[in-house]
Amino acid sequence: MRPGGRIYTVFRRAVLGVYADGFIHAGNIAYLALLTMFPFFIVMAALAQLFGRTPDVQHAVYGFLATVPPSVRQLVAQPISDVLAANNKGALLWLGALVGLWTVGSFIETIRDILYRAYGTRPSKSFWHYRAGAILIIVVSVILAMAAFSAQVVLTGVEQVIWRLLPFADELQPLINLSRLAPLLMLAGALYAMFVTLTPARYRLSDCPKWPGALFTAGWWMAVTMLLPIVVGAFGGYGRTYGSLAGVIVTLLFFWLVGLGLVFGAHLNAALAEGPETSVKDASPNE
Repeated sequence: MRPGGRIYTVFRRAVLGVYADGFIHAGNIAYLALLTMFPFFIVMAALAQLFGRTPDVQHAVYGFLATVPPSVRQLVAQPISDVLAANNKGALLWLGALVGLWTVGSFIETIRDILYRAYGTRPSKSFWHYRAGAILIIVVSVILAMAAFSAQVVLTGVEQVIWRLLPFADELQPLINLSRLAPLLMLAGALYAMFVTLTPARYRLSDCPKWPGALFTAGWWMAVTMLLPIVVGAFGGYGRTYGSLAGVIVTLLFFWLVGLGLVFGAHLNAALAEGPETSVKDASPNE
């Protein structure tokens, strides 16, 4: 098959997969993202307290808010701060963390289901096996997120030192500009780790590429973050239709669009995993 034909086939499979059930999955992701956002940060606060890294929670919150549109940021920033302030110590924090682990675990399992459906496979292990794996993913993700966003704070401080103290700072401008891509790179890295971890074993352990779906999802996420405020503003906003709930609707719309991109990324990886004449839908069930 000609290279152009291969690209068309992969793109067609991905689009058809999204058309088949992507809109439903995107709706599930939007709902669960809003539902699990606060429990996730409670889990992060508990682990940060355990490791003596409480300030890292605020760094992680700021880093997350940098990846969402301004309207979403305005809606969720204060509630997140309120939740963290109300659950900042004692048994209440750890009770909230346990509930948060279970709640966020459901979100992880939804993404796993999306990937399994994209590859045409079915889970073969027990519910508790996958749920324990989801909890482990959450804990590792929280630790990596705190480390990554703390590193971003350090990079920001280094940038300020360079501008203020070094006479040749202008020559380092290209390097400084690259450092501002840190949120995108961290987002792409997190998505790549998620795709690798949750992809069915038959494809996870093979040479099938996982990075195209992660890279597309990260790029789509940032594009939605930049363009959604412009599009909503062009139509006069949602205030006339939803009143005081307009912010909630825009937030759900944002996560729905991000979810749609994630579903496309999953089907893109699934399409790339198979030869030109085969389909992942023909694959046998696999863990």
